[in-house]
Amino acid sequence: MNLKAWLGVVFALKLQCRMADQPKSDPKIHYPKLGVCLFVGFILWWLPVPDLPDGLILPEGANFDKGWCVFAVFAATILCFILRPMPMGPTVLLALVILAATKTLGETGKESFAAAMAGYGNTTVWLVVGAFLIAGAMIRTGLGRRIALGCVVKFGKTTLGLGYATAMAEVILGPAIPSNTARGGGVMAPIVNSLSRALGSSPENQPKRAGEYLMLNGAHLNLITAAMFLTGMAANGLVVEAAAGSGKGIEFGWMTWLKGSIVPGLASLLLMPWFLFKLLKPEMQDAKAAQYKAKKQLHEMGPWTIGEKIMMGVFLMLLVLWASGKIHGMHTGVVALMGVLILILTGTEKWEDITGNKEAWDAMIWLGGMVCMAGLLKDHGFIAWFASSMEGQVSGFGALATALTLALVYFYSMYGFSMLTGHITAMVAAFLALAIAAGAPPLLMVALLAYLSNLCGCLTNYSTGPVVIYSGFGYVPVARWFKVGFIVSLFHLVVWLGVGLPYWKLLGWW
Repeated sequence: MNLKAWLGVVFALKLQCRMADQPKSDPKIHYPKLGVCLFVGFILWWLPVPDLPDGLILPEGANFDKGWCVFAVFAATILCFILRPMPMGPTVLLALVILAATKTLGETGKESFAAAMAGYGNTTVWLVVGAFLIAGAMIRTGLGRRIALGCVVKFGKTTLGLGYATAMAEVILGPAIPSNTARGGGVMAPIVNSLSRALGSSPENQPKRAGEYLMLNGAHLNLITAAMFLTGMAANGLVVEAAAGSGKGIEFGWMTWLKGSIVPGLASLLLMPWFLFKLLKPEMQDAKAAQYKAKKQLHEMGPWTIGEKIMMGVFLMLLVLWASGKIHGMHTGVVALMGVLILILTGTEKWEDITGNKEAWDAMIWLGGMVCMAGLLKDHGFIAWFASSMEGQVSGFGALATALTLALVYFYSMYGFSMLTGHITAMVAAFLALAIAAGAPPLLMVALLAYLSNLCGCLTNYSTGPVVIYSGFGYVPVARWFKVGFIVSLFHLVVWLGVGLPYWKLLGWW
């Protein structure tokens, strides 16, 4: 099949499932789509295993035949992520059960099952779970909403000021709420919609007055904060694990992630509201009506509660401990769980709140499973085979040119996916291995993949949960969202490469 045909298939799938990242109220399983995914996996499983290139050295203990079977299941899982026949958690569990039941991962059923469950002991997985539990408390106590409204009251005198108020709230909430959907869609989007209507701008009446700008601004700022923090988006942990498994000894933890993102990230946050303001030209400049409404809503919340005060203290403690990990030596996951325990012991959170946090445990199921499969692909030589097979496609490039070329291909390949998680899961480990094999600077490539994994969500109106929610309010026609999204993608590349590359050079990353 030629490239044109492949692109046709990809875009056909994309168009079929363009709204796949929307929150699902219907729990029914779509059996025809599930059947397609299983059929693809079955075909790949029974295809002849490719020959290994001469000179390729597999990891010790690797069995490429098993690696190919893992790839078949992995590919079917990614297709499930795209088509969404059922939620991600059950999808990943199905994949692990198939691998364990077929004894693909061990000589006995017990060994195979143990290998399939190995991802759930991963430290990054528990960091994400802990951060999700913290996020639940931040939303339940009302602290997240209070912070967002406070930013609006402080900075929201003009429409542009509201844009910057949104940026301020996002960057404050970003480190502690790893669900970008909860942060952007659950906390920020309803507030932004309310402010838009307070300014006399609705989807039905004068959307260009202010609403179009505020919605697009909120969606794109959410992606920036998701890129800035390891705990800014759940799937960021997959990049960390890919870096750890690259064979280059790269530890891209919470503070390293922030160290690399802080300069280009803050530049983006400072420029994005102004850039979109100039691009979209909202008709209304004065936003005192929205500021007044936010002030009224903040007043209605009343004085700070004990729970909010405790939550704020825990939040600040987490930031300090995450940032000072090299001093005290505690893993970031331990720090997150410490915060959860403080919330329980102080009565701020009940155990029922913890066990009822569906997002946290769902994230653990799918993230732990994907970490496991990604590790198995590496351990059994599939990633090494892929990198070796594709190395010739980028041979002859310089180290920096290789990294940038692959980063751009990775960035715009998001057009073929309906969700950021599926994009990251499918491509990060393979692209990192290919880049390293082709001579790209390893740490620079990890940084590019880490940050662009989130920023590429700007391209469509269905890339991730908060984008779907902001788009779903109806202020911005789909065609216009795509047009603005492409322009924003150029903005990101200019800022993150123009500012980031010299900064990362100073850090010694390339």
